[in-house]
This record gives sequence, structure tokens and C-alpha cells, in this order.
Amino acid sequence: MKAVVVNKYGSAEVLKVKEVAMPEPKPDEILVKIKATSVTAAHCAMRSGKPLFGRLFIGITKPKISIPGTDMAGEVVSVGSLVSKFAVGDEIIAVTDIGGGTYAEYLCLSENDIIAYKPQNISAAEATGMIDGAMTALSFLRESVSLKEGQEILINGASGSIGTSAVQLAKLMGATVTGVCSTNNVPMVKEIGSDYVVDYTQEDFTKSNKKYDIIFDTVGKLDFTTCKHSLKKNGKFLSPVLGLNILKDMLVSNISGNKKVIFSATGLRKANVKLQDLKYLANIMEQDKLKVIIDKKYSIDDIVDAHKYVETGHKKGNVVLEF
Repeated sequence: MKAVVVNKYGSAEVLKVKEVAMPEPKPDEILVKIKATSVTAAHCAMRSGKPLFGRLFIGITKPKISIPGTDMAGEVVSVGSLVSKFAVGDEIIAVTDIGGGTYAEYLCLSENDIIAYKPQNISAAEATGMIDGAMTALSFLRESVSLKEGQEILINGASGSIGTSAVQLAKLMGATVTGVCSTNNVPMVKEIGSDYVVDYTQEDFTKSNKKYDIIFDTVGKLDFTTCKHSLKKNGKFLSPVLGLNILKDMLVSNISGNKKVIFSATGLRKANVKLQDLKYLANIMEQDKLKVIIDKKYSIDDIVDAHKYVETGHKKGNVVLEF
């Protein structure tokens, strides 16, 4: 089978498409034919090995996992003798996180891994596109801050994979949403539910007197010190991107002041919690309450181009590999 293999850290060119052995399911495993997997900014960071402290989880000198990829949508094509939860022909979605393996045509998973049935009303590309952005956004909004009806939230990077999901989930939770994006993405961010949209090329929200209960910097581009006056008393600043500045601000804000900085490594949460989130998201997608924005689709042979595009920082919604 075809798979993307990476044996060292570096630029997108370290990703190589190779023929590798087809995996064989163990008695408690299912073999899945992968139909789609996403390409995310987190994947690019893991491939480059930056920031360096991230290597504590993925490998110090080289990647521990040779086949990248953290989520997928596909079809069960074989089951082990002890499997009872899934059957051949089931269409599923799954999360592997730092276990990787989804940049390939086939993958074996334990039936007890983070797996849910794919909603029938969406494509494999939409299903896998939902996983990274929506699961990250849901964790921050529901667990990190317990977003409440009537609260005001500003979402920076509202046109990205996390941002487009955060806008829609925040609206479902009853919040008033302000999305921040570039000019070209203003119509889309309005369409998915933002009550207000700030075009950052024309306006700096930090120069306004408007204050928010929560500022969610989904792309890790904002500075807490600059944004602090835009938060209400007891306001929260959220970031899924860990850097030295965020670490410093987390420590300082936890010691003093009523405005807090929160980072969460959502991929390192307990498997049962992530499975509950995956099932919840699949359910609301089945009810057409969450829309997945797909920017570009690539084939496995174009994986280098896919990573380079994601690294431009200008993708709209999600980038997907289709098999």
C-alpha cells in the first residue's frame, strides 16, 4: 500500500510517498481502508520538530512514528476474531493523535480506540475535516472555559479549521460571536454564524473599547499583553498554540490578576473524553448543526504541496488528503 513516510525532522520535502507492507489486524483490531485524512498546522509542526519542546512527545532526534496523520474517515474492510463493536462495511471516523498512521491507504485500529460511526449525510472529507478543528475548539469552549449563553467571545483566525468550528460551536452554546479574519473570508465567517466580523486588514480590535468575556486565538498570533485590555474582568485568553510567551503569560496570570491565559494540549486528554467529543460532534453534524469548510483536497502523491500550502497560514477551513 501507499503511505507517507518521514524519518527525520525538516521541511515538507522530508515527506516521502513509499510502498509499505499492508497491516494485518490482530484479534482485537479492525483494518480500515482510509478514504480521507486531514492536513493540519499541527502536522506541519510535528514534521518540522518545532517548537523543540514538542519533541518530548513525538521523538527527540527524529519522529517516533514514521507514518504521520492524526485523524481519518474510512471503511472497515476486515475484523479480528475478537472484534464485536464493528463489522466489515462500517463507515467510521477515528482519532489517532500522536499515534499517527493516517497518511496511508490502510490502518489497523483497536476496536477500543477513539472511533465513531461516520454520519451518513456527509462525505469522508467533511468527516475527517471536522475532527481536528472541531475537537480542539469543543475542548476549549466546553472544558477550558465552560462557555455560557450570553457571553461574548472573540475568535481570532475565524476562517481556519479551529476557527470555523469555534464560531459555530460558540453559537450553539448561545454566545455572541465576533470573528476576526482577512477581507476575503469575511462573507464566509458571517455565513457560518458570526454576529460580528472584524477584518484585521482594516481594523485592530485591540484599539477598540469593546470588551469580551473570552478571546480565543485559534492561530497563536496574538499577544496577551496587547489583548488584555480587551477582556472583561475575569476574562480568559485561550490559545491552542504553545510558545514561550504563552507559557510566561500563563504563569504570571495564574499568580496575579483576574484575567487568565489558558493553553490546553487537547490531543493528550484521556481517550474516553475524546471519544465522547467525537461522538457528540458526529451527532450534531448528522443534524446539520455543524458545517465543515473544505479549502483544498490533495492526493497522497501531492503531500509535499499540501504541507506547503498549510504552512502559508492562509487556508480557509480544512485541507484534506483523499484516497
